[in-house]
Amino acid sequence: MTGAPLSSTSMSPTGRQVWTRTRGLLLALVILVAAGIAMAALRSGDQHGRLDPRSADPSGSRAVAELLKDRGVSTRVVTTLDEATTAAGPDTTLLVTAPDLLTDHQQETLRTATANSGGRTVLLSAGPTSLDALAPGVDSEIPAPVSARTPQCSLPAARSAGNADLGGERYSTQTPGADSCYPSDGLPTLLRIDDPGNGDTVLLGSPDILYNQRLDKHGNASLALQLLGSRTHLVWYLPSLSDSSAAQDSTDGDTDSTFLDLIPSGWLWGTLQLTLAAVLAAIWRARRLGPLVTERLPVAIRASESTEGRARLYRKVNARDRAASALRSATRTRLAPLLGVPPADAHSVAALLPAVSAHLPTGDRDLKALLFGPVPANDIALVHLADQLDALEREVRTS
Repeated sequence: MTGAPLSSTSMSPTGRQVWTRTRGLLLALVILVAAGIAMAALRSGDQHGRLDPRSADPSGSRAVAELLKDRGVSTRVVTTLDEATTAAGPDTTLLVTAPDLLTDHQQETLRTATANSGGRTVLLSAGPTSLDALAPGVDSEIPAPVSARTPQCSLPAARSAGNADLGGERYSTQTPGADSCYPSDGLPTLLRIDDPGNGDTVLLGSPDILYNQRLDKHGNASLALQLLGSRTHLVWYLPSLSDSSAAQDSTDGDTDSTFLDLIPSGWLWGTLQLTLAAVLAAIWRARRLGPLVTERLPVAIRASESTEGRARLYRKVNARDRAASALRSATRTRLAPLLGVPPADAHSVAALLPAVSAHLPTGDRDLKALLFGPVPANDIALVHLADQLDALEREVRTS
């Protein structure tokens, strides 16, 4: 290291280097965006969601809606509680596709509207969270797999349809006169409760008989048409999370909602999955690839360039302590064999200083401060130290 000013070489990556490092990530991002746009375009047509009577997807219900239309039954799709309760009447069948999604307030309102309407209410896969309000006196048991089952009941619609794909929720009730059909291990997967003068309620343990892909199997079509076509109007209720009536529960209660109440129920599992992914990513990035191996550089680098580059790094972070230590250590290592000092003692004050003093004429230099001294106070002092160490080594070599 000399006192000459260092050339200003930029350590920042070039534009080409930045592009090389980021082009893979940008390519992946472009592919994701293109895939998202393509999927959105494909789904922007006539396709709708599961159990939607407008959907021609395998899990849609357009086929049964078309068959009902041919039989003179009109189908109206509603997504809000107000529309569903307003449409209830003696000449109407109300199909609720997801009763468990309804809040307590919505369930109570729906039950009040249908209890004395004289029509039919069909509940699909109603579980414990909705049975108490929508079908009092009915309990649900452990679900059963969906398979072709026999009616084993006297309900005319079931006896006429014969075998049908049913399963899912299983029900039990003590209500007299209830029709219990398509049992699994003794418990029905189709339950009809009749309230004379006030209509009836039909509970289907699974919605499979309404799917487009299953309608032509066994007696599914016959059973679906008879359950949903007993009245001239069919109201197909698809509960929506955006329904304003769902917020009624939070405004009616006296208790204030906490922050955790506002977070979706799956937040805990989501957090655990993100934590696990972060741990796996950390393990992947920190994995050992084996011992270090020496490889030949693709180009030869002159020692002066390496020294200059290292000096620039030291200067950039003001690492005068490390620079001075490197200079003194290299000088001691080179001086030891010239003075007959063993390499193991090259950095020992007690071994090296007497050898240097004996080899050189007596002077006013402080050899201990020069070879083992403190950190230079500034860059000028560091350059001066380098010059003194060079002079000392030349003197030892020539003496």
